[in-house]
Amino acid sequence: MLKDKPLWVFLGGVMGALKYVVIGVVVVVVVVAALTLLPTLHRVSVQYVGSPSGYEAFVPNGQTINYNGHTDPVGDLILSNGNTIQNVVWDGQYSSTIIQNHNQIVQLNNQFVGQTDPVNNQPYVPLQDFYVIKGQVPIQQVTINGQTYYVIEAGSINPGNIAGFYTYQGWVTNFVVAINTPGTYAAVLPGNSPVFQWTNTTGTVAEQTLFYQQYIGYSAGGNVLVQSNEPIISYGVYTNIPGTYLINYITPQQSYNPSS
Repeated sequence: MLKDKPLWVFLGGVMGALKYVVIGVVVVVVVVAALTLLPTLHRVSVQYVGSPSGYEAFVPNGQTINYNGHTDPVGDLILSNGNTIQNVVWDGQYSSTIIQNHNQIVQLNNQFVGQTDPVNNQPYVPLQDFYVIKGQVPIQQVTINGQTYYVIEAGSINPGNIAGFYTYQGWVTNFVVAINTPGTYAAVLPGNSPVFQWTNTTGTVAEQTLFYQQYIGYSAGGNVLVQSNEPIISYGVYTNIPGTYLINYITPQQSYNPSS
């Protein structure tokens, strides 16, 4: 058979066959390499923390991080029992709103904390914004630049289950525990309420939330959480986060009378 065909034809056939073999080997190597790399792209699956029927709160600390190509706030997550998860990132809906709200309240604190409240003649105290979530919170553990973070997948949360508040920075955990305690209810202070004149932190924060309201157009102060066996907690709310299912805390339907 070789006598009937030129040598170059024979060699061409061999080289052609080798070409397909080499290409086949390359394809196999690429596929194997791709399969080998897949585990490095695996991320820890989303977990749910907190109580299905309770409330948790994200508390921004002023830091931000670039995640998924955009800027997200960093802070703590306070669970319904008062325990805290640190290095938490809020990713998804309301992330830019939270950054905006937090930056503004920090600016107000820098401007007014230490000045005298003209109503009770006590110094203003630092207030803190925080964001309450009704029900369990979906979080995902990720590593960013060698640091472990817990990312709240906010896009998986019903918008009606998220609401923003602000109060004295030392009361945020107390607030979360209070709204998870049976019997606690929210109320609004009448304009002539004697609470505004109390010379303790409760009176100061009650008036200060209203004072900050003048500078935060999308907020409302002068609210209190009333507990059966604990002091009342003065607070304000952000109206730029609807929080449909937390409406009892956003727009309380009853007034608080300290003599009752």
